[in-house]
Amino acid sequence: MKTILAHLEISPVLESVLQCALLAGRRFDSYIEGLHMRPGQPDVIAAGADGFVAAAPDLVAGFEREAKERAEKARETFEAFMREHELPRFSEGRTGLSADWRVELSSGQSALGSLGRVFDLVVVGRPLRDSIAPSMASLEAALFETGRPLLIAPPKAPTQLGEHPVIAWNGSTETARTVAFSMPFLRTATKVTVLSVEKGLVSGPSAAELARNLVRNGIDCDWREAPCGERSVGQAMVEEAMQLGCDLLVKGAYTQSRLRQMIFGGATSHILAEAEIPVLMAH
Repeated sequence: MKTILAHLEISPVLESVLQCALLAGRRFDSYIEGLHMRPGQPDVIAAGADGFVAAAPDLVAGFEREAKERAEKARETFEAFMREHELPRFSEGRTGLSADWRVELSSGQSALGSLGRVFDLVVVGRPLRDSIAPSMASLEAALFETGRPLLIAPPKAPTQLGEHPVIAWNGSTETARTVAFSMPFLRTATKVTVLSVEKGLVSGPSAAELARNLVRNGIDCDWREAPCGERSVGQAMVEEAMQLGCDLLVKGAYTQSRLRQMIFGGATSHILAEAEIPVLMAH
């Protein structure tokens, strides 16, 4: 994971996003690029009583001013982060840990979904109930459009990352793909645990089978099957992982459809709403 894209969305989780990017960058001696997406001028119109449609110049000017201020704050925050952690700015020919930032004029979340395709890892913030940012739209654009793994930063910045990953195994294709993406973390971990939860498995190999094959890859790995009890599967996964001392939860996203999870709930939805530890996720 030599190239990391960090989403510089102004939010209460931005510090944690930067910290997760730094911890991963130090682990793999990576290049970290901060990306802020500045929305373009909106098509703001107002319809008069006679049907005449006119632009609302004051509203547009205010929108532009706020967008510029957010972009400048993102730049200042990332530059301060680089200085605090003595991150050298990337230059051609430089190898090892370095960083730089960019601002992209973008409509919606298209820049994050597109640019993320050429990075090894994309870091985004976990959405919060009481804040419009980090946005679920940004997270899902990265999840479904980049084809790359996401490192989802929790609300509070972590102090370590990847010493003890826990794989929330449900036997699915999505989780198998996420495990493959996570191999750089698994190979450098002190310990890896494969966790399966009662009622949380689809038809597929067991946690023990995955653990055995990770051991064959030279990874120090064990496995655990946990009861679900009165908990939801997602709640059980998060709670059991925390009890195991997890500092990175590896989980495939949306084994069930997003619509079904919105209506009935699901492990992915719970993790995206409640996890207090970094989550590595892919679809």
